[in-house]
Amino acid sequence: MLPQASTLAPKVDHLFDTLLLLCAVVVVGVFAVMIVFCVKYRRGSEAVRTPPRQHLGVELTWTLVPFALFMGIFGWSMHLWIQLRVPPRDAAPVYVVAKQWMWKVQHPGGQREIDQLHVPVGQPVRLVMTSRDVIHSFYVPAFRVKQDVLPDRYTQLWFTATQAGSYDLFCAEFCGTDHSRMRGRVIAMPPADYARWLHAHQGTGLAAQGAALFRQLGCSGCHDPRSGVHAPDLYGLYGRTVPLADGAQVLADERYLHDSILLPKKQIAAGYAPIMPSFEGRIGEEDVLALVAYLKTRTRPAEDADEHR
Repeated sequence: MLPQASTLAPKVDHLFDTLLLLCAVVVVGVFAVMIVFCVKYRRGSEAVRTPPRQHLGVELTWTLVPFALFMGIFGWSMHLWIQLRVPPRDAAPVYVVAKQWMWKVQHPGGQREIDQLHVPVGQPVRLVMTSRDVIHSFYVPAFRVKQDVLPDRYTQLWFTATQAGSYDLFCAEFCGTDHSRMRGRVIAMPPADYARWLHAHQGTGLAAQGAALFRQLGCSGCHDPRSGVHAPDLYGLYGRTVPLADGAQVLADERYLHDSILLPKKQIAAGYAPIMPSFEGRIGEEDVLALVAYLKTRTRPAEDADEHR
């Protein structure tokens, strides 16, 4: 009986308990009828064995009532699934990289953790996760949340902690010989304590790290509009709809930015040749996260904004 330590936990438990109760009622009903028939129509009994009459009302009842109940469960579960998959707009992002066999966490302010995740109570948190090697699964039983973490792409989950405390974090996907040791703690803190923790562990912000990498890797040599190179303009790219060379369109979200860095020929922007080199194998997922964080904050300088009006 784990604590219900997130806003999602009671909803998941209510669904599970209802489904368990409904299944128990069906099982008891089926076995009760089966036992009665086995006793009544056992060999040697005096029960009448004439062919049964058809009862359309009875047949419709035992067919439609369970169908309606289970379809109700299905609709309820779909509604809850949507809630689990759509984070609130004000959810604070935290970046997680899984690797054999640890969880590496970085907050936007530069705070880094290994096998620990500090979060505030009462505030939604959105985890943006990827893996450096194999498939892992981020699982916090007390929060009733679990999400696979995949190599070369981003997945996300969100939660709002409701009780301060320390909660188990497991990898729920067999990921190698030390899979059972890939565990950690999620530490939920009152907002004031969490703010003090952030201040005490503040480092170079993730976006600032990305800005330095952007210059160090030579990205600014092509993607600065003033460079004279015919390359996509990255100012204000995040959240924009990007037309592709094949006529399709794609939303410039975290996954698109990630793939554009590591797999630049996967989705080619309309009007541009596929000449960007891939950075796969040259930089790690932590560096990609920093670049993505920087691109999400990259806005056009005032002097360039006047020229593009």
